[in-house]
Amino acid sequence: MKNYLLLSILCLAGILMSCTQKHTRYRIGVSQCSDDEWRHKMNNEIVREALFYDGVEVEIRTAKDNNRNQIADIKYFIDKKVDLLIVAPNEAAAITPVVEKAYRQGIPVVVIDRKILSDKYTAFVGADNYEIGKDVGQYILNRLHGKGKVLEITGLEGSTPAMERHKGLTDVLKEEPGIEITASVDGAWLQSVAGEKMDSVFQTNKNIDLVFAQNDRMAIGAYLSARQQQLEKEMLFVGIDALPGREYGVEQIINGVLDATFIYPTGGDKVVQVAMDILEKRPYERDTKLSTALVDKTNARVMQLQTDHITEQDGKIERLNNQVNEYLSRYSAQTMFLYACLIILLLFAALLAIIVRAYWTKNRMNMELSRQKKKLEEQRDQLISLSKQLEEATHAKLVFFTNVSHDFRTPLTLVADPVEQLLEDKALTPRQQSLLKVVHKNVHILLRLVNQILDFRKYENDKLELVRANMNLRVQLQEWSHSFQTLALKKHIHFVLEVNDDRADYLMAVDAEKMERVYFNLLSNAFKFTPENGTITVTLSTLTKEEGGRYARLVVADTGSGISVQHIRHIFDRFYQIDVNHAGSGIGLALAKAFVELHGGEITADSVEGKGTVFTVDIPMTVVEEPSADLVQEPRITQQTVVEELEDMETEEQIPDENKECILIIDDNADVRDYVKSLLKEEYTVIEAPDGCAGLKKAMKYVPDAIICDVMMPVMDGLECCRKLKTELQTSHIPVMLLTACSLDEQRIQGFECGADSYISKPFNSKLLLVRLRNLMDNHKRLKQFFGDKTTLSKESVSDVDKGFVDRFRELIEENLADSELSVEDLGSKMGLSRVQLYRKIKALTNYSPNELVRIARLKKAASLLASSEKTISEITYEVGFTSPSYFTKCYKEYFGESPTDFLKRRG
Repeated sequence: MKNYLLLSILCLAGILMSCTQKHTRYRIGVSQCSDDEWRHKMNNEIVREALFYDGVEVEIRTAKDNNRNQIADIKYFIDKKVDLLIVAPNEAAAITPVVEKAYRQGIPVVVIDRKILSDKYTAFVGADNYEIGKDVGQYILNRLHGKGKVLEITGLEGSTPAMERHKGLTDVLKEEPGIEITASVDGAWLQSVAGEKMDSVFQTNKNIDLVFAQNDRMAIGAYLSARQQQLEKEMLFVGIDALPGREYGVEQIINGVLDATFIYPTGGDKVVQVAMDILEKRPYERDTKLSTALVDKTNARVMQLQTDHITEQDGKIERLNNQVNEYLSRYSAQTMFLYACLIILLLFAALLAIIVRAYWTKNRMNMELSRQKKKLEEQRDQLISLSKQLEEATHAKLVFFTNVSHDFRTPLTLVADPVEQLLEDKALTPRQQSLLKVVHKNVHILLRLVNQILDFRKYENDKLELVRANMNLRVQLQEWSHSFQTLALKKHIHFVLEVNDDRADYLMAVDAEKMERVYFNLLSNAFKFTPENGTITVTLSTLTKEEGGRYARLVVADTGSGISVQHIRHIFDRFYQIDVNHAGSGIGLALAKAFVELHGGEITADSVEGKGTVFTVDIPMTVVEEPSADLVQEPRITQQTVVEELEDMETEEQIPDENKECILIIDDNADVRDYVKSLLKEEYTVIEAPDGCAGLKKAMKYVPDAIICDVMMPVMDGLECCRKLKTELQTSHIPVMLLTACSLDEQRIQGFECGADSYISKPFNSKLLLVRLRNLMDNHKRLKQFFGDKTTLSKESVSDVDKGFVDRFRELIEENLADSELSVEDLGSKMGLSRVQLYRKIKALTNYSPNELVRIARLKKAASLLASSEKTISEITYEVGFTSPSYFTKCYKEYFGESPTDFLKRRG
């Protein structure tokens, strides 16, 4: 073990030593609105300037002229918690809210090039678009000598540069009546769009003296459109940007495409300088205006030469930077290689030590295995002896159960008949009739179980006999299936009976009662384990087997949960149960197999977990010489109760009333749920769930005041359900009462370890249940009063989960006291709960609603400020989140018994 520890430490040290020493001090996010040559130049300047500052990481994302993309980019940077955000807004109105959100969360925001419709930003860097519009207007006046027609192609509608440049232009030209702006079209800053708009203008008006586009790309697009109309020499083209480079603004002036353009500086280096001043707490200008200038044929050549020289120098700088990065990469690779060699040597040494140790361990293990072999042989002999004893014990138990079953039949019969007579009494109230029906139904269930045990015992003693009679199996199956139609409708299960050959004769000699019980047993299991909206298909067909003779084949297939390979091989074993969550006697399928084999048939099962189960029954098609006079028998009440036992009655679920305590009943037995509901519905709102999984979901959805839960249930048992209820934030405070037929102390201890608050054994007394439940509710109310008095959110809570919940809720209130728009939905979202869940949870723990707690916290903060500061009542009002001083004064007086003014006077 020491060798392993030493090896881990050495590996970790090597990895840490090989890590780069580069440390990121500041992360800057850049959200560009467009992807064009002007933005590329700015981005290159930003990245290049950032290299001059140590530990600055820049990430650039481009929205490509799409508001949604840019909003998503800015939210990405907010979630990433960048140290500073640089934004070039696509459209001011659309982007303003998300920029303000970043600003409110404490992220410095530098707006570049374009502005937003708010002053909630840290700094602005860019040229004055209004002034550049005025300069263009003055140039047009001079160029056209005060007379002519002008077409304006604006940028994207809604962007501040487009609006400001247009305003500057119109403010200059409106003072000169000889200049007329014939049209103003939106070119969306794109060359292709500007060309299309120019084509549309030419269809109605070709008499244009000058085209002004708000950037060079749109001006070039207008020129190309005019050239197609052979009108390019009859008008002048003016743009903005003056970018150097191939086919950009400056070159187009030299080539005679544009008459003039105006420098609109990118200023990427200046943007980074302002950003670093902000991050390093140095003084900075909130509005940094970049200078502009006119470029025409008189200075275009000189400017091109200067920019070519600058581009050449930039290229050299870039190459030097790449070389430095290459050298650093080589150094890092060599360092990593060195450390890797050291680690390999250490691993080799450790491996050698492990091999030596393994050799000695192997020798010791061989000696230990020899001793264990002798013990295993002794244990094998003991297991054989125990197996014989278990077989004898099982036989004795079965004899006992048989004898007890005989004793059960007499009292059950004496109970069943009086109950049937009472049900015929018309003077009974509806509630009395309902209770008697529950008794009647369960008496017959007990009789069915008793008869099942007796039949199984007869089969084991070879005393079970068949009473054969000729019966049309197809007709009988149709009649038996009719009993399941109601259940299929209630559980929303698609149930069908298919006969492969309607012309086939299905007359055969069988024991009708036993075949009925086989069919009912198979269908009962199918309905029990098939979920809602599932499918159960019964298929009847004939076949001829190799050993001779015709057989009727009955196939029952469902789309239920399925059975694993481990369990399917034992499915017909007596008393075999898959797990405790699949309740039953364990002899139903064993008895069905016995009945089938008595008929000389065969029953098999095939299943796939998660997809369903298929039972196949093959019965020989033989006919007796003297058929029974009564071929078709009516289903008996003992079989009908099998269907009734499985019916899961869906009741219309009530929405919990906030003025009435809510109880959740979780039990897989619909009769138990109905009975408990009948006891509680007068005083409480009652909701139900058929298993622990559904109960957990409803508890989290409705947050009831108490939960009554059965222990043994399918899907999720009561113990697991209770454990999850007590660990979930929404439900940890809810008292849980467990119902169980188990009476052993060990089982009760297991329930209390899962967090149960109370335990009641079945069968239970209704008065005891009501008193226990009332005590639980009263105790919980006393806890609510204790934790709710004087809004003592700082007191200890009932559990660690609830204490953490209350502490987190208190912190959220304190952090957001100044936010007057703070709502229960906002608090719930931050706590990970819905509005209803948060309300019921806080109400249950403190006896106050969330809004009341927020208001009280604000009033206490205000009282503290009144006592310890010289601020005015109005200042304190807005600081603690109230929207008006008058409402604050009203609330303050209601809570403290005096107005803030009276308090200040009393304080002197």
